[in-house]
Amino acid sequence: MRLEGKVAIVTGGASGIGAATCKFFAREGMRGVVVADIDDERGLQVAAEIEDAGGSAYFVHLDVSDEQQWEDAVAATIDRYGKLNVTVNNAGMSIPASRQNVENTTLDVWNQMHAVNLTGVFLGTKHSVPEMRKAGGGSIINISSIYGIVGSKSGTAYHSAKGGVRTFTKSVAIQYAPEQIRVNSIHPGFADTGMTAELHAQPEERERRTALTPLGRIGQPEDMAWGCVYLASDESSFVTGAELVIDGGMIAQ
Repeated sequence: MRLEGKVAIVTGGASGIGAATCKFFAREGMRGVVVADIDDERGLQVAAEIEDAGGSAYFVHLDVSDEQQWEDAVAATIDRYGKLNVTVNNAGMSIPASRQNVENTTLDVWNQMHAVNLTGVFLGTKHSVPEMRKAGGGSIINISSIYGIVGSKSGTAYHSAKGGVRTFTKSVAIQYAPEQIRVNSIHPGFADTGMTAELHAQPEERERRTALTPLGRIGQPEDMAWGCVYLASDESSFVTGAELVIDGGMIAQ
């Protein structure tokens, strides 16, 4: 019961890291978990699974790039649970057209990747802070990537957005530390999620990524979700502005 009494919003909560985090939060005693996603069917299913297991969850439709939808999601959380203690800005995207070098990256793709992967984090943080202030503090957990720390031969827009999440997190952490609002980023390595399913279904690519990972396996959503549990809990009360890298040792090389 590491999270007993807390209330959280988890974006991208319908699948992958987000869904695993929602379920772990509920298992660790959260008073309420708000599953936020654009995928209504799967989001409702995650919320129902939590309820069936004895937890408390509620689904809200949320396009993280839309400020009004963020305002509505936070308002719905307060209306249902009365407070907000934790926000996990997990929703993200990667599409084949974004896996390009600079010259071959279109402006439309650039804008699309930043709207979800970076602006969504900004909006989630902006609209969570006032309610966390009322609660006497809180924890904002921003999901970045190892590719927010190091570069690669492609994925220009993705790298830029995830790198922005990393430094944005540090800035906000300093701004709100006096109010006991902690802000940290998690940097997953190669993991099996909906975003990577197409790539990891290719045997050669899966083998290549596994070989690049010192621990010798692809990460699972649960690996990242445990990091979210830690950062949401009071166990991390002296942790802010930090980067939690969960990558099987890849970027330690």
